[in-house]
Amino acid sequence: MLSRRLLRIKILQSLYAHYKSQEPSLAQSEKQLFFSIEKTYDLYHYLLLLIIEIVDYAESRIELAKKKKIPTSEDLNPNTRFIENKLVRQLKDNVQLITHLKKTKLSWVNYPELIKGLFMKITESDDFKRYMSDDKTDYDKDKRIIARLFTYHIVFSEELYSILEEQSIFWNDDVQFVINMIVKTTKKFREETGTGNPLMPMYRNPEDKEFVKRLFRKAIIHEDEYIKLIEKYTTNWEIDRIAFMDILVMQLGIAEIIEFQDIPTKVSFNEYLEIAKFYSTPKSSHFINGILDKVIHQLKKDKIIVKKGRGLVGEET
Repeated sequence: MLSRRLLRIKILQSLYAHYKSQEPSLAQSEKQLFFSIEKTYDLYHYLLLLIIEIVDYAESRIELAKKKKIPTSEDLNPNTRFIENKLVRQLKDNVQLITHLKKTKLSWVNYPELIKGLFMKITESDDFKRYMSDDKTDYDKDKRIIARLFTYHIVFSEELYSILEEQSIFWNDDVQFVINMIVKTTKKFREETGTGNPLMPMYRNPEDKEFVKRLFRKAIIHEDEYIKLIEKYTTNWEIDRIAFMDILVMQLGIAEIIEFQDIPTKVSFNEYLEIAKFYSTPKSSHFINGILDKVIHQLKKDKIIVKKGRGLVGEET
């Protein structure tokens, strides 16, 4: 499932696109927002397919080596641990994965050099060498190697990022988040479940989808009043001199803190500070911290921020 952090980022990106559009439409922008989330879910399945393709390539090399005119002993008696990886075999026959790939027609068939390059890079890694030379193997070790290959090797492939960028503008910033999803998925796989191991859903629950829709709409509908709040506490700055992305981050932060009574103020506050570190200027986090802190203090004083739920009543920032 897509994390709340990633959903917030998707909302921020869609908010930016909305305001940069020549003829902004809330309905059309919202449609694009949910499309971008669906594309990230596609990427989750696409990268799961990638490890299958890498293992298939490894198997094809073994078969070719056996057909040499004068095969070596190693050619005839290869180490098949990687191509027999039990987790990858489960993925290859996973009903949910097969269904989604058929629906979306996602394929790596046009990128053989990427598959070959990733395989060569993987085989040179210490992780792979240790796995292949281990005297004993089991299902847990098969799971761990796949998680490590994604986390420490595939994620750093510049060619992969280049190819994904060509295919979809929505995938530029998603790879690390999606790989985290894949690692969590592999941890939950069980050997006895076979092809029926569940993949992650797009949303953790219906509330997450509602969170996306409501936050996006509220940020746009109440834009004027949120901007006035920001303007009030930027006494030494004209609003048009503040980085546009900084304004959007604060606009979203204020919208979430006001509109979602069940989310602790500190959670929302810290989330947008972290997002600002990656999507705005180097000094933005400190600037946004100061402004949002003042805005929140005033909104609590005016009793506009009201939190309800266990442990939330009377919370402090």
